[in-house]
Amino acid sequence: MYSNIVVALDGSDAAKRALTEAIQLAKLSRGKLTAVYVVDQSAAFTYAGACDPHLLTDAARQVGVTLLHGALEQMRELNVVGDTEIVETQGISDDIATALLRCVERRGADLVVMGTHGRRGLRRMVIGSVAERVVRFATCPVLLIREPEDARREARA
Repeated sequence: MYSNIVVALDGSDAAKRALTEAIQLAKLSRGKLTAVYVVDQSAAFTYAGACDPHLLTDAARQVGVTLLHGALEQMRELNVVGDTEIVETQGISDDIATALLRCVERRGADLVVMGTHGRRGLRRMVIGSVAERVVRFATCPVLLIREPEDARREARA
């Protein structure tokens, strides 16, 4: 079974469900779980003319700290061994998927668990899919957890 699991968090409903699933898998396999939050620095520099990109990056880090603290609390409540990590994209040409995969490789994970919004067609083409890129380039299995149906309906509306 899986002994070293990485779960990606971004605050979405899908990521919350992914965390729940990852905790259950880690508990069943008596494995270690690492919750990861990726700070996308390129997003901050996109708005550099309107506001200070360093303030945006600091705010994103703080969101990550809050999410990861909550994840660690959930792990402790269920007696799952785990830790957390914030990783950052490296420069404006780097993306979230690549930064996450670097972390997965460095930690020697044997499973990645992450949420997906399940976008299709034009929306996926325009917005892109972090989950799709992770699945494509990961060297270990990836478990995708879809967001709840009601959240998908709201997003389509």
